[in-house]
Amino acid sequence: MTYERRIKRWVVVRILPNLRHVDVARFYRFSDAEGYAQVLRQLNPQAQYQVMFDGEVA
Repeated sequence: MTYERRIKRWVVVRILPNLRHVDVARFYRFSDAEGYAQVLRQLNPQAQYQVMFDGEVA
């Protein structure tokens, strides 16, 4: 895991069919990630976006 991924723990993901997801953006703070996800939901209401904590240990 890169240093940037270790310090940016909040990730906005787009939920895809068959329980898959794509990372869209990473943030230091939850509030930043949630705000970004809200904008994405407004721009593309057909897609499903979720904010998740990336607790993966290197």
